[in-house]
Amino acid sequence: MATFKTCVQQQRKDGFYPVYIRVTHRRQTAFMKTDKMLDKKGLNRSGEVKDTFVLAYCAEKINSFIERLNKEDISEWTVKDVVAFLEKGEDDVCFSDYARKYKFEMAKNGQERNAKNYELAYQHLERFAGTNRLMFSRFTTKFVQDWIASLQNTARAKEMYPVCIRQIFKAAINEFNDYDRGVIRIKTNPWQKIRIPKADTPDHKAVPAKDIRDFFLLPLPPTKMILPLPELAHDVAMMVMCLAGINTVDLYHLEKSNYKDGILAYNRRKTSKFRADNAHLEIRVPDILKELFEKYKSNDQYLFNFHERYTSEDAFNSNVNGGLRRICEYNNMQERYSTYTFRHSWGTIARNDIKASMYDVAFSMNHASAHKITETYVKPDYSIVSDLNQKVVDFIFYGRLTEDNNGTEDEQINSQFKFSFRNMIMGTVFFNDTKIYSFKDIGYNNVDDVITELVKHLPEDMPVGCKALFRIDNLDKGTHQFYERQKGKGF
Repeated sequence: MATFKTCVQQQRKDGFYPVYIRVTHRRQTAFMKTDKMLDKKGLNRSGEVKDTFVLAYCAEKINSFIERLNKEDISEWTVKDVVAFLEKGEDDVCFSDYARKYKFEMAKNGQERNAKNYELAYQHLERFAGTNRLMFSRFTTKFVQDWIASLQNTARAKEMYPVCIRQIFKAAINEFNDYDRGVIRIKTNPWQKIRIPKADTPDHKAVPAKDIRDFFLLPLPPTKMILPLPELAHDVAMMVMCLAGINTVDLYHLEKSNYKDGILAYNRRKTSKFRADNAHLEIRVPDILKELFEKYKSNDQYLFNFHERYTSEDAFNSNVNGGLRRICEYNNMQERYSTYTFRHSWGTIARNDIKASMYDVAFSMNHASAHKITETYVKPDYSIVSDLNQKVVDFIFYGRLTEDNNGTEDEQINSQFKFSFRNMIMGTVFFNDTKIYSFKDIGYNNVDDVITELVKHLPEDMPVGCKALFRIDNLDKGTHQFYERQKGKGF
């Protein structure tokens, strides 16, 4: 049996002695600090405590310790086990405090987005309970069922929130309950009787290729800002559409080290912590994005300057979606686009129009594979992603230009497109999927000279904010390149 004694140890610099309760068990000793202090007057000549008030206080605590330990079998406990048991106390455990600690640890381990979902879950539960000091003892079957019932009109939260709370509950039970020693601090566990509903199947957000192409030709709302939100949203949506449906969170965190020799190599942040391959993906950046990569180039280690404008990935994503809504509203579109519209559309077009296999579509969109064992034997070939992505881009943006496309796919991916005034150049301009004008001549020194000539032939009533597509061919070298310009900024 453990024994206890009130004592002091070393004197502090201010002359006082902190008071401890010494615990002895199985010839091992530990000290439990109290909130009491004494000066020399409170000690006898032997250095033992003589202050009657302190002795009475400690005696009361020792009696409560003995009463609690008498209910336990501590024969195999170490003195550290005894102290840990006594310091935890018999008070109910606060779920709210533990949930916040759990969320903090998730975020610290790099699971920021999942941590945000857990935070939303316990905050909703606290609002339902009417307190931010929710205790574990309140978790009865009826309480949890009533809370889940309050989520029935939600599409996704009715499954996601209870799953998050259940996971927090399980972690707390593993931490606070020691069934080997009979230490049960969380005495209720309603989850064995709880049936968590399934989330609603989301509507397909994909739109046809023609609608995607038309969207990128829409005029942007007029503004005096240098880089208005709709323009940023338009450009980010183009990146998502032309990079196999990349997520905005990945665009936000990309660094210069992720982009080398025209190849973008990165780990998808959403699932990299849970996959053996770290959710790695490599994709060749199509030419249509080269100017955007230059436009948003960062001056530090990041690839893009999005972090200079937005403090977090969530703020970035929210503002991009807000900009897309403003484009839709300005053009009186019934459907409201978001970044997921372009991600879902990429996958749908790749499968239904390009006729790619479902596996290649999933692989290109960096989804977890159902062939986990097979993939441990097969080295991934990321050229599949680049080839399929280029086909999707060609189908969406150049689908009606095939009669003018005499180059190969490799020629379209020529990042060093240069010419001199001696080269025979063919320039072509398109607006609203229609070829407006084309010419062949020499004497042009650069791309801007050719575009300046082509702009002269665009319709005079072309609205400000609309974009035109320019194709420039170097007939001597057999190479070509596409450029996109917006009226009011590019010309």
